[in-house]
Amino acid sequence: MSPARPDPDALLRTAARASTGRLKVFLGAAPGVGKTYEMLSDAAARRAGGLDVVVGVVETHGRSETQAQLAGFEIMPRARIAHRGQPLEEMDLDAILNRHPALVLVDEFAHTNAPGSRHDKRWQDVEELLAAGIDVWTTLNIQHVESLNDVVASFTHVRVRETVPDRLLDNAEIEVVDLPPDELIARLKAGKVYVPHEAARALDHFFSKSNLSALRELALRRAAQAVDAQMLDDLRASATGGSWAVGERLLVAVGANPVASEVVRAGKRLADALRAPWTAVHIETTGERSGPAAAHLAQAMQLATQLGGQVLTLSGPSVVDGLADAAADTRATLLVIGRPQPRRWPWQRRLHARPLARRLPGLSLHLVQTSHAEAAGHGLRPPMPGIPAGLVPSFLATALVTALGQAIFARGNNITNVGLLYLLPVLFAATRYGLATGILTGLVASLAYNFCFIPPTGTFTIADPQNIITVGVLLLVAAVASQLAARLRAQALLAARSARQSAALAGFARTLTGMARPEALGDVLCAEAARLLDVRAVLLLGSADDLSILATTAPETPLAALDLAAARWSVDKGQPAGRGSSTLTACEWLFTPLMAGGATLGTLGVARGDGALPVRSDQLPLLGSLVDQAALALQRIRLEQEAADVRTLEERDRLRAALLSSVSHDLRTPLTAVLGSLRTLEPRDEEQRELLGVARAEADRLQRFVANLLDMVRIEAGAIALSIEPVDLAEAVASAVHDLRRALGTQPLRIDIAPDLPLALVDPRLFHHCLINLIENAARHGGEGPIAIVAARRGDGLDLMVIDAGPGLPPGSEARVFETFTRLEGSDRKGGTGLGLAIVRGFCKAMQLDAIAANRNDGPGACFTIRFPPDRLRQPSEPE
Repeated sequence: MSPARPDPDALLRTAARASTGRLKVFLGAAPGVGKTYEMLSDAAARRAGGLDVVVGVVETHGRSETQAQLAGFEIMPRARIAHRGQPLEEMDLDAILNRHPALVLVDEFAHTNAPGSRHDKRWQDVEELLAAGIDVWTTLNIQHVESLNDVVASFTHVRVRETVPDRLLDNAEIEVVDLPPDELIARLKAGKVYVPHEAARALDHFFSKSNLSALRELALRRAAQAVDAQMLDDLRASATGGSWAVGERLLVAVGANPVASEVVRAGKRLADALRAPWTAVHIETTGERSGPAAAHLAQAMQLATQLGGQVLTLSGPSVVDGLADAAADTRATLLVIGRPQPRRWPWQRRLHARPLARRLPGLSLHLVQTSHAEAAGHGLRPPMPGIPAGLVPSFLATALVTALGQAIFARGNNITNVGLLYLLPVLFAATRYGLATGILTGLVASLAYNFCFIPPTGTFTIADPQNIITVGVLLLVAAVASQLAARLRAQALLAARSARQSAALAGFARTLTGMARPEALGDVLCAEAARLLDVRAVLLLGSADDLSILATTAPETPLAALDLAAARWSVDKGQPAGRGSSTLTACEWLFTPLMAGGATLGTLGVARGDGALPVRSDQLPLLGSLVDQAALALQRIRLEQEAADVRTLEERDRLRAALLSSVSHDLRTPLTAVLGSLRTLEPRDEEQRELLGVARAEADRLQRFVANLLDMVRIEAGAIALSIEPVDLAEAVASAVHDLRRALGTQPLRIDIAPDLPLALVDPRLFHHCLINLIENAARHGGEGPIAIVAARRGDGLDLMVIDAGPGLPPGSEARVFETFTRLEGSDRKGGTGLGLAIVRGFCKAMQLDAIAANRNDGPGACFTIRFPPDRLRQPSEPE
């Protein structure tokens, strides 16, 4: 046996985990068991030991004990997101990434973020933190695990909509925070989990003792599964032997015979009794199977999939070797095999048990006594020995050797040399036709040698005892040579089939490298799947809600409603669906998802026209390889298209910046001359005074437009130089209003800024531009109504608001209004250049301020807010 080697896939997974942050999940059976409290307690101990720990987001839900645990932690300020006019608070992902602590605490792993956030789910935020090398601790209730969602709903009658993919738990360290159901119910009644009226309703529904006990068992079992999977991965990466099983792991041997399904059912019953994971394995020792044997094997493997077991097909020189390798790879502790049909010789009953016991001394064997009724139900008789193939050519070869021996013997040569010639037809028969034909040929060759060459010739009597040894050795050599040649032939067939598949996959991969369009890739994938698997194929791309057929080999056969439902489920869950899987088995097609980069790009469907299973169990690895290669190629094509789009946008932005810079500079010089001339002119009468005033106002407006162009170029080029100073808000607003006195005209203006407000730490020139653009925007789009400029405290921060009385902003445009050259449809906000508000956002971001747009809550109109965080404020008495 070759020495054990580390598993390459396990090594890659270990290396991937080492290059990212580590995730720890505090897992509980239900709310109120103390997950957040335990997380904060452990984090406090780490912080006391010198670890850099910050709180990204922690929800105390009003629990005083949890609130007390937050003392001493650095708490990251939350980001405010405007949604339908209401500010919502979420974890500030960018602030944590910039802060880059060693460990961040993120409560409620399954939380759904507010609309407008970078990610829809908080677990996606956690993935980005882990990718940045930051360790994350989080909390999770067992009902939020994706694979257990249906199970929990079946007995709690509560469908949880916020779920977390199982793959995140597979790579995480899990700490179970456990509390007996009686203690949790007591906490609930005491008001330590929910307020009293909510607690009473929870006790009547979700928090019953039976529900809590079931949830507790699920949490402990899921944690044990994650630990077991991680242990197996570490063992494979280090090539450590042994099963290392705290619990049982079952391996069910599946053969190509009528009773294979009975063995699978027995293995499932045993796995349920032991509460152990199980795998159904088939060892392929010959070429491809066909006919009834293939049908029995496919039926048994499909049954194993439907019953929740893993399915594995391996090739090996013998069943014993294959089962031994499979047991070592899966770290099985118990092997389930079918007890063979009663044979003539008792030793045949333990043909596999004894070698397996020697190969794996720590493996327990469970023999399933299969019934004869099962075989009779398939219309099959007990197995009878058939006539081996190739007997006629083998016997003719033996006759030819006999004739050649007669010619040699007639010349007086030693008869022992003639006996060696009979090994030739034996080797020919065993190599060409198999073990049975080789042994029969060896027997016939021994009889022919005895009859024709051993005295007395013409009889089967052996007079000389030495000749008995010669015949016996000839029979022994014939049997051994036949067995070795037959094994070599079986291995050659397996190697040839593997070589054909490898060559097909290599050719398929080479073809995919030249693909530049998804349509061409779809045609090649469907054609290759149809050729290699002898099936019909269809490729669907898109999301679960918007699937479209990209390519198919059966355009005349439309997909039925059930087929489309299976395809959508496959894309949504990232798992196979349809016939031959464990979901929607009534469907004619088997759909396998195309996954790359953690996303599902589409699904490949295969089907047979004769109603049989779309893919045999031994073909599943080939189908998986085709799908994986196609998914990677499709992702490459999409990334290339996105890169081309990015290059186009970059070129467009470069040209736009160059054009803006050129135009603004070319306008500034003549505009300066025009303004200087207008200011030196003295009107002779009232009419000239009025015309000159209009000209000066429009020239000032044009100058502000040119200044906006230059500022936009500076923002996009990142060339803004800041000069931060303490600024009095009242004076800054008064200065901006003074510069806009002509533009405001007689429009009512109300300024409400208390004199005791702190000073703002801003760049005076940039802040002046922001105020001018906001006030001018309110004057242009606020109609004839009054404009209000109000400053108000917000916690430790400050809001400066410019409020108009116009028609307001269209719903959903609150963030888009700050984009460059944006003109909103369906509103009066179409005038101007679309630069003023974009410059406000750019300058505010440079000064570490927030610019927020929303509609008024007390009537029509829009409210634009500049938000000052606490670190951007200073009391007048504070030293600089």
